[in-house]
Amino acid sequence: MYFDPVSMPKVELHCHLDGSLSKEFLMQTLQLSTLDMHTIQAPANCQSLAEYLTCFDLPVSALQEKEHIRDAVVDVVRQAAAENVRYMEIRFAPMLSVNSHLDLENVVQAAVYGCQKAFDRYGVFTNLILCAMRHHSPQQNHLVVRCAREFLGNGVCALDLAGDEAGHPNEEFEALFEEARRMEVPVTIHSGECGSARNVALALQYGARRIGHGIAAIKDPALLEACRNAHIGFELCPTSNFQTKAATELDAYPLHAFLDFGLLATINTDNRTVSHTTLTDEYTFALEKLHIEKEDLRTLYKNSVEISFASDSVKHQLLYLLP
Repeated sequence: MYFDPVSMPKVELHCHLDGSLSKEFLMQTLQLSTLDMHTIQAPANCQSLAEYLTCFDLPVSALQEKEHIRDAVVDVVRQAAAENVRYMEIRFAPMLSVNSHLDLENVVQAAVYGCQKAFDRYGVFTNLILCAMRHHSPQQNHLVVRCAREFLGNGVCALDLAGDEAGHPNEEFEALFEEARRMEVPVTIHSGECGSARNVALALQYGARRIGHGIAAIKDPALLEACRNAHIGFELCPTSNFQTKAATELDAYPLHAFLDFGLLATINTDNRTVSHTTLTDEYTFALEKLHIEKEDLRTLYKNSVEISFASDSVKHQLLYLLP
């Protein structure tokens, strides 16, 4: 039996909170009478990751109160539930919401409460991934690691590193990931989104169990073999990857090659609003433009469940949904 992109159960592993807030949520939260979508949606001809990242300024400003952070999580899960997403991991940088009346623990607790509220309302299992930021100080990122450890297993499932990969390559963060390893915090790292296979290799070296994007790994067959042997997951986000110029040619996009090589590749949205996409759109795009077959959708789903940071119990429930 083939999966259909619309009706199939789905798992979303790479979805940024601030990049996925609905227009309605932003207008209500920021009390806006109008909202120019160009301020929160990247153009199809976006020139770089740096340009793409400018679309996050307004959404971040909507995440400065506990109730707004809670409701933002519910807003994103609502969108996912509408397309039969049954499990998702929402990532966000909690330090971007720390202010004079909101400390790091309060920020994360508000997001955890949002996950609980969303599950009660939509029945979607949801975990949080806390993002350290490449442009933040080591002290700030250290606090994020400690916070991830504090909430691990209680709404938080992993640590990520996000931001301008070209401006701050992975070698700047070896100490950060050594700390995460010491604290036994699972790690996924944005790597290989800006053409650097070395960043993917370093992510592997630093203990990442998953790679955010990882497009550049296709340049290095030995690296692909190392990732396959280590059962490393790849969180591909096709629409976003073309917008940020991580990929430029449809025929060269590595999804099909990754699957053929036996890598644990998955498809995700990255940023539902900024990239104006859904997971259904991403699967449809992969079928129509990236040369995968409908039977590959089953593999992508199983890969997503396998590399997720969900509990074994939740994984069993997700696999039970397979027809």
